[in-house]
Amino acid sequence: MDFLLEPNIAYLVLLASVLLGFMALVSPGTGVFEVGAFFCIALAGYAVYNLSFNWWALVLVLLGVVPFVYAIQKPKRELYLGLAILLIVVGSVFVFPQTDERGGVNLWVAFFASLCVAGFLWIAVRKSVEAATVRPSHDLGALVGQVGEARTKVHDDGSVQVDGELWSARSEQEIPVGSPVRVVRREGFILFVEKK
Repeated sequence: MDFLLEPNIAYLVLLASVLLGFMALVSPGTGVFEVGAFFCIALAGYAVYNLSFNWWALVLVLLGVVPFVYAIQKPKRELYLGLAILLIVVGSVFVFPQTDERGGVNLWVAFFASLCVAGFLWIAVRKSVEAATVRPSHDLGALVGQVGEARTKVHDDGSVQVDGELWSARSEQEIPVGSPVRVVRREGFILFVEKK
């Protein structure tokens, strides 16, 4: 575990823990981000405990969570997402200062890693929030009233082609193959049809 006491490694592990933690907030329930964040936070905690660190920089990293959570709650809050990324990048670069025993975080490592994390967070979080808030492109309620064609015999079960898609269907009366049908209601992914 002594390799974690190298400030550059500790810095990268800290950035990874923040990145995985934020991805766990954006897409909860996958388990992958949560477990990865847990292990990286444990490793970063070990490094912070054993290395000298700046309290104010660690507080900046933790404060970055507040605008981040606010930014992911609703779309169109890019300013808060940018503020969160800025707090995390600035805070993490200065967490591990240069001391007499050890050097600090290499500026090139800090620049490249911060740029990668900031870019990834900006793109991934914006796209995740957009995906979570977008209306479905296919409105299943709009199927009621549409006309289609019976692809199989329809009665207790069968298939119909409606709006360019094949659907499971039922009907009160038997409808032969190839007959035009009208959708009268929908229950889940089953269309109830009648002969047109």
